[in-house]
Amino acid sequence: MNLATKNILIKKETFTLTNQRAVFWEKEKALILSDLHIGKTAHFRKNGIALANHIMKNDLERLSILIEYFKPEKFIVVGDLLHAGNNSDVDEFCHWRNQYSDLNFYLIEGNHDKISKQLEEKLCLDFKAVSLEIDDFIFIHDFEKNQPKFQITGHIHPGVVINSTVKNIKLPCFTVTANQLLLPAFSEFTGLDTKNLPKDGKFYVFTDSEIHEI
Repeated sequence: MNLATKNILIKKETFTLTNQRAVFWEKEKALILSDLHIGKTAHFRKNGIALANHIMKNDLERLSILIEYFKPEKFIVVGDLLHAGNNSDVDEFCHWRNQYSDLNFYLIEGNHDKISKQLEEKLCLDFKAVSLEIDDFIFIHDFEKNQPKFQITGHIHPGVVINSTVKNIKLPCFTVTANQLLLPAFSEFTGLDTKNLPKDGKFYVFTDSEIHEI
């Protein structure tokens, strides 16, 4: 895995964007990401669509490398940790999670996160709520128009179309506006929304080796 990084300033705070679909907030020692959709491949298999589970394993391997690189104290998932409740992929995620028992695990609930009390305990969550406020920032899964604080969100799986003479290429991106940091979906097994992005934003597109502002 090639790790590329780019530091940006938001509200005088340093956030490190990565080409591995996550952000590190330096002051809070927090690794931030959204839309893992754990259990999506198992859900497809359950419904008769044969998918290998290496997709989730690859996602968790990338997460481990990011944790080893940044050495965070907090792990913040901005919604849609899960895809379809409890299944065999969730068991594998929990086994992975147990390697990092000292890492505080925060879940901002997304529309897919239907989590019973029993499942919450299984996931070893330290915090679960619809939003989380830290200083001038609020973490919430989907953008709220009337929220005065700067929002760190996920949900729409943002992407940008790059036009070329050969063909048009879709790439995932981070989007930054005056009041929002929109995160890409962490899982690679997701589509890209290239039409419903925030207006007047800066787009940070990334590939397997680079990050570019456009």
